[in-house]
Amino acid sequence: MEKRTLGKTDIAVTKICLGTMTWGCQNTQDDAFEQMDYAVEQGVNFFDTAELYAIPPEAETQGLTETYIGNWFARSGKRADIVLASKIAGRNPGLSWIRGGNQKFDKEQLNEALNGSLKRLQTDYIDLYQLHWPIRPTPKFGIRGFKNDIDELNSSGDYTVYEEMFLETIQALNDFIKQGKIRHYGLSNETPWGAMRYLELAHANGLPTPVSIQNPYNLLDRTYEYGLAEISIREQCGLLAYSPLAAGSLSGKYFNGQRPEGTRWAIDFRSSRYDKPNAENAVKEYHSIAKQFGLDPCQMALAFVASRPFMTAAIIGATSMKQLKSNIASHSITLNDDVLAAIEAVHDVVPNPCP
Repeated sequence: MEKRTLGKTDIAVTKICLGTMTWGCQNTQDDAFEQMDYAVEQGVNFFDTAELYAIPPEAETQGLTETYIGNWFARSGKRADIVLASKIAGRNPGLSWIRGGNQKFDKEQLNEALNGSLKRLQTDYIDLYQLHWPIRPTPKFGIRGFKNDIDELNSSGDYTVYEEMFLETIQALNDFIKQGKIRHYGLSNETPWGAMRYLELAHANGLPTPVSIQNPYNLLDRTYEYGLAEISIREQCGLLAYSPLAAGSLSGKYFNGQRPEGTRWAIDFRSSRYDKPNAENAVKEYHSIAKQFGLDPCQMALAFVASRPFMTAAIIGATSMKQLKSNIASHSITLNDDVLAAIEAVHDVVPNPCP
């Protein structure tokens, strides 16, 4: 399987990364073990997880995903074969069971979160440690537009306070790198302004820069192309694309209001960012393209994501081995110019229905 360099590091990761967020909710530990075994057999060397997982987030299942991975490392002895990425949960007062519900990226909370992840993962280092959500108000999960909110972290309206927090975060992460607890760090669900401020502050203070940005990117949401894609290329801070199948929407399983038992839309108490006007019309058009060219719609969608010049890896997730095998097999597919032109034609008519 093709490997790509992770940012400015000497680490090579496969262009398909194994996502894990369903483990502990939709998937058992035995399921997780089977997925990891198969992925490694197929050449995948990159796993992504988070202290927040399993998804949907619940106090009872928080941390189970990392625990399953740690148990697999202990059983398989393959920790050294895997590039392991995890994440500290960003600020979300609704998640009261994670560090009191007022998550910050200060030294104290970073230390608590990282040590918790290391213990569950049964390892003494994480290759890529990511900041899961910004700690400042930003649009999330399909909210359009930007609201200039002043919150309790910034009650004065002086937005340099965010930069002070960014610098404290980078300094703490640098300490972890020196201690050998992490090798590199990355951003997640970040905006162009946030990404550039982290990069600029790191450069100005002689500190390590982020090596990746984990944001959504798929045929229904290509908003990463507006600003962040250029940052990824020019700053060598590539995209780790989550939801490359738009949380399963691009499979067509939710057509005509269907909610198959056990699927994400059937069990998640939160509304989906992909349940939007025009989304189903766009998916049906992409399915028509796949049929025209003799392609599996999901594999076509994944191959498109992997083909982007700003992409480091697409993070796939599966609740069944059938899904996993199909998703991993997409690595061998190259879309020709006619397929790409047809995809762009749909995007011209229905651009980003699910930002």
